[in-house]
Amino acid sequence: MNIVFMGTPDFAVPSLRALAEAGFRIAACVTQPDRPKGRKGVLTPPPVKEEAIRLGIPVLQPERLRRPDAVEAVRAYEPDLIVTAAYGQILPKSVLDLPPLGCINVHASLLPKYRGAAPIQYAIMNGETETGVTIMYMDEGLDTGDMIAKRSIPITDEDDAGTLFDKLSVLGAELLLETLPLLAEGKAKAEPQRDEEAVYAPMLTHEDERIDWTADAGRVFNLVRALRPRPGAFTLLGGDVFKIWRCRTTEGNEGAEPGTVIRIRPDGFAVQCGSGALFVEEVQPAGKKAMPAGEFLKSGRLKTGDRLGQEDGQ
Repeated sequence: MNIVFMGTPDFAVPSLRALAEAGFRIAACVTQPDRPKGRKGVLTPPPVKEEAIRLGIPVLQPERLRRPDAVEAVRAYEPDLIVTAAYGQILPKSVLDLPPLGCINVHASLLPKYRGAAPIQYAIMNGETETGVTIMYMDEGLDTGDMIAKRSIPITDEDDAGTLFDKLSVLGAELLLETLPLLAEGKAKAEPQRDEEAVYAPMLTHEDERIDWTADAGRVFNLVRALRPRPGAFTLLGGDVFKIWRCRTTEGNEGAEPGTVIRIRPDGFAVQCGSGALFVEEVQPAGKKAMPAGEFLKSGRLKTGDRLGQEDGQ
């Protein structure tokens, strides 16, 4: 079986590595172009490119996969199967039609829930207690193809996007290895998705990362977890961005306005939400590194009765 693998971030690396270690022939890897990273804008290769080079696999990095020259470059490797995992571009029909065994995708959700770019984050944000991976055939829609295999895992209160990302990337690689022999033997059974049950997880915007203190404490807690280790949930303090990295729900003061600091302790502070409160344990003031909330409190910049989330001058 001649495989072309398409993926970009760390999530895709375990799947690529598992295929190589299992002895599958990976003719080429297709990944996104190198991008500037960090404050200095250093041009950095995506993790899949680094792994492919380590494994001695040829790498293609088209800016747009739908361009005719990119399609022809993939065609030249004569793929029997295309495997994708968080590649970052929708495959055009000209690519979908290339391999006789089709194109399959390792998706980090239990489809049809959480189709789209941010399934892990939305599952946590929405308070799901379970998530998983789905191996699916690809079509021209956004994660709408028939499902071949699924595997689920629980989401605990200790999980965040980082821990789930790691768990699901490994789970996806394991399920992929179980699925490929069935595909090769023509024994894979595909189940159509029920579109009426679909939930979408679009790319997050800056406004999605802003804490709404009028929400209940559980929802704010989930938002903070969903956006850790990046990009982070934020509020405003004195008009400046103030990120909250770690917190837990606690008893509130229902007479206080949402966003009000209702208690201060040596190890952190409690903020009133629409219902209940959040005890904040780790923060990042504007222009600073993340730090324990107790350390930040030593600056004297926050006191009981202050309100977070207010624009400067309000």
